[in-house]
Amino acid sequence: MSLHRLAAAALVLLLSACATLSPQEADRAAAIAAAARPAVLDCDAADACAQPSPLRQLAGRAFAESTPEQPRHYALILDRGTDALLARVNLIRSATTAIDLQTYIFDEDDAGRLVLDELLAAARRGVRVRLLMDQLSALQNVATLAALAGAHENFRVRLYNPVLRRARISYPQYVVAAACCWRQLNQRMHTKLLLVDGAVGITGGRNYQDTYYDWDDEYNFRDRDLLVAGPVARVMAADFETFWTDPRSVPPARLVDVGHALLEGGVPVLPPHVFERPERAAAMRADAADAALVRARLAEAAIPVGGVRYISDTPEKHHGDHPLQLAVASDSLRGLIESADEQVLLQTPYLVLSDAAQDMFAQLHERPDAPRIIVSTNSLAATDAFIAYALSYKYKRRYLREFGFNIYEYKPFPADAPVDLAATGAFLPDYEPEPEPPPTRPPDRDSVLRSARYRQPLGSEYGATRYLRRRANEPVPLKRAGVRIGMHAKSLVIDDRIGVVGTHNFDPRGDRYNTESAVVIEDPEFAAALEASIRRDISPANSWVIAPRDKAPVLWGLEYSLAKASEYLPIFDLWPVRYATSYEYVPGPACPEPLPPDHPRFRECYRPVGDFPEVNPALKGLPTRLFTAFGAGLAPIL
Repeated sequence: MSLHRLAAAALVLLLSACATLSPQEADRAAAIAAAARPAVLDCDAADACAQPSPLRQLAGRAFAESTPEQPRHYALILDRGTDALLARVNLIRSATTAIDLQTYIFDEDDAGRLVLDELLAAARRGVRVRLLMDQLSALQNVATLAALAGAHENFRVRLYNPVLRRARISYPQYVVAAACCWRQLNQRMHTKLLLVDGAVGITGGRNYQDTYYDWDDEYNFRDRDLLVAGPVARVMAADFETFWTDPRSVPPARLVDVGHALLEGGVPVLPPHVFERPERAAAMRADAADAALVRARLAEAAIPVGGVRYISDTPEKHHGDHPLQLAVASDSLRGLIESADEQVLLQTPYLVLSDAAQDMFAQLHERPDAPRIIVSTNSLAATDAFIAYALSYKYKRRYLREFGFNIYEYKPFPADAPVDLAATGAFLPDYEPEPEPPPTRPPDRDSVLRSARYRQPLGSEYGATRYLRRRANEPVPLKRAGVRIGMHAKSLVIDDRIGVVGTHNFDPRGDRYNTESAVVIEDPEFAAALEASIRRDISPANSWVIAPRDKAPVLWGLEYSLAKASEYLPIFDLWPVRYATSYEYVPGPACPEPLPPDHPRFRECYRPVGDFPEVNPALKGLPTRLFTAFGAGLAPIL
């Protein structure tokens, strides 16, 4: 292509990215959407024909048992993806007056459309429904947003912080946005909340996409949500209202692409979704209507607790020049960690710590009676964020020696995960034993045939850099095929007394750019249940242990010093040997149970399996080490 053609193409791109919608046009587009909204209802009952729900009944019990001095709540940990989806559909159907849904990602796949259809059905039976999505990860099609803008009088949609005043931006437009509006591009709404009737809410790590509900046949997240019923829902409602009424939350009709679509063609009809696996969606709908099943599978496991705190950043974090001063969630979580006397159990998908967090953990480790810090996170084989792992890999020595972490990295094929592999729809062939040498761990009987497809970047909660291409923010190729599982849960347990489930990855993005939220419960029974869930994740069946390598027979001290000096370089961290590597538990008569990595007999019961176990050998070395060497500057946006 000639230089003139390149310049012309660049000019067309710039003009398309900078296209505008005048205030008058925005008003006309909004009027078109408003005029198209039907007001007819499918139900004339006072309760909007709400479906009785054992989960909704938990809220009634909580409010009845509460006093201003002694509030009562019911808390339910949602570990399994299918349970999390079942709870959402069941609660949406139980709504009598209002549903507020706030999320970072809302996809148009089977899980996303199933929930969207339920929200629309609720609006048509008389429930006020408000859907607030972050712009970068909202529904993919402009036509879908245009249809929803005029779907029903009871249904409203807004997009948070739209870059370039558009609902959707393409990769080229993203480049323009990065050049002109880098700070706004990174300021995302990572808060997640489903609130029904201002009485019961669900928050945690899950977005609205197949991968969060065990519905993807290649890659699913091991995630965690928390359902809370009781008075704290009023705090959640006030927080949602703050986001909804903020000027950064914009109706799609007032954005360039959706506005022009409405002006040119009116409100389109939202076509019915063609489900990839319609029988699975039908089964979920049927289960959500089965009160006995919902009670037995979910409601009966709810834990009665007393006071509950909901901590959340507000949009004010994005208004000022000093976001760290408005990072309510980050400050609250650090305060909880600093209060630890004996143990901190932390789970995060991306072990990239902000400077403030590093200072805090260093000070904790210097205490004479320093608490044990146990960290559950992703391995390179399991993660969906390749660059974030590379930065975690860079600082393993610091995490182990200077912070005293016990680190457990999640396996891509965990043997005992709370994941419904049958729900993925993947073909599960009979396992055939590998030829000699024999397998180094129990066979993965849930392996599937190799697939060349990879998830699109929309599925990655990876800030601005998720718009990079595949190798930056998608799972790396492995040695073998299978339904891969990646850690996405964000949780914290302090001293067997405080449990936290939220959206914060304990990373620089959460401190500086994202709005985050979390539920904090000070209750020994709840803390024990949450700890048991995390300890299952770090068991040998599901995680490798990170520990120091065996010392070199000669010049070990010199090697260590050179590696440490290289680590502190912001770039050109090229030292080839890292301080730590991955270990696998080897049970036996002398090793009847797993040991922590700082136990004197650790090496008798564990064997090293290399820096990046399970990763395809072609991808093991150069890319990760390159980002380790040159990627430290990306840490604030990871």
